[in-house]
Amino acid sequence: MIPSITKCKRVLLIVCLFLFPLTSVVLAQENDDEYAALVESGKKVYEVRCLLCHGSKGDGNGPVGIIRRAERNGRVLEIVPRDLTMAVFRFRTTPTGCLADDQDILNIINNGVPRSFMPAHEKIPIQEREAVKEYIKTFSYRWEEEDPCEPIAVVKPEWVGSSKSVDKGKIIFKEMKCGECHGYEGKGDGPKSNDLKDDWGKQILPFNFSTGDLKRGSTPENVYITFTSGLDGTGMPSYEDSLNEEDRWHLVSFTLKLMGKLDKK
Repeated sequence: MIPSITKCKRVLLIVCLFLFPLTSVVLAQENDDEYAALVESGKKVYEVRCLLCHGSKGDGNGPVGIIRRAERNGRVLEIVPRDLTMAVFRFRTTPTGCLADDQDILNIINNGVPRSFMPAHEKIPIQEREAVKEYIKTFSYRWEEEDPCEPIAVVKPEWVGSSKSVDKGKIIFKEMKCGECHGYEGKGDGPKSNDLKDDWGKQILPFNFSTGDLKRGSTPENVYITFTSGLDGTGMPSYEDSLNEEDRWHLVSFTLKLMGKLDKK
């Protein structure tokens, strides 16, 4: 009887070894089918809500064309929708040169981009937002070929915004020549402000801090991420390598001062 039990175990083992890879293939196929359905759903959402500006190919050449004209000192600058085929996102929580992570893309979809024609979509069903996020990734090969980066760690020191930190940040602002673009009082009127272009050759304006609100958001953490990640595709560099963490936070303090975000004491 014992030999029969042993034989049954062997047969069962062989059957399991045969079925396990087959089951894996079936599960993988099911996952592929689910993802394909998600992307197809995202395409439909995109065609209704995004195509008009970003275009059918995601290259920013939608039927609307130029969606805003910004004028300063008699100059008219053309601002066009984002070219999604480059997979270059300014508002990321990942290091410079990295892809945006899923939450970064969702944040843009959810909140829009202030002072632009990119609206918030937080009121549409989350399933549609998730689906269009995945469809957006089909416009660039980068999503398949590049590994994701870890988000930047942000831990705000208690002294951020203090008068001592503001004074140190002011020195760093001068040393890093931030005023050459943003102006020496942070009003976006520096000597190089007329010559700036983005990676697509479009003329751009440096930010005027006196307006008080960044497109990413104006919390100390948001400003710190901007200094650490940079704004890819623009002339705003990352300071992750050129400034240590403490100095970046001092620069945040001075920037908040320029923006009028610190309590007046």
